[in-house]
Amino acid sequence: MYRLSRLKYVFPIGLFVCLFLDGALSHVWAPLFFSYPYSMVSELVLLWLVLSYFFQDDIEIPLIPFAIAAGAVYDLYFSGILGLYIFLYPLIVEITKILSRYFSSSFLSMIMIFFVDIVIFETFNYWAYYLVDVTNVGFGDYLIYTLAPTLALNLIYFVILFWPIRAIYRWALNDGQI
Repeated sequence: MYRLSRLKYVFPIGLFVCLFLDGALSHVWAPLFFSYPYSMVSELVLLWLVLSYFFQDDIEIPLIPFAIAAGAVYDLYFSGILGLYIFLYPLIVEITKILSRYFSSSFLSMIMIFFVDIVIFETFNYWAYYLVDVTNVGFGDYLIYTLAPTLALNLIYFVILFWPIRAIYRWALNDGQI
């Protein structure tokens, strides 16, 4: 009963905040995130979508439509054209659903699934940009200079934000009681 829960407000607000923070953190921390030859990509939207899947309980948030909308906003705001994110965000939600069938909902399982999601998301992004000659970085350099730092940053986000996001979901699901 998504319509009747507080999640109908909490989830979209959290998604918007994550969209905003992805851009804001990348701008504010640009000297750290994009220090040649390394580059770290903040993926708070993916974190919010993945954790939302695990924390929604029986509410069943319409994650795919929200993922498509977030991808469209992300693409239009950051690149000016509809591109990869409109397809990759829903793909990651589906991959999370598939992987979660085979693992328990423990912290370690969730962080492992998020790890796999980030690897798939960033690698598809790299391949698409490589195919259209937006990037000419070799795959080995991509793994070392982009994927590894991106994984480190986003796994730190996961560890830091897991419990606050879980508390927000518990509050939204339990009539305001944590």
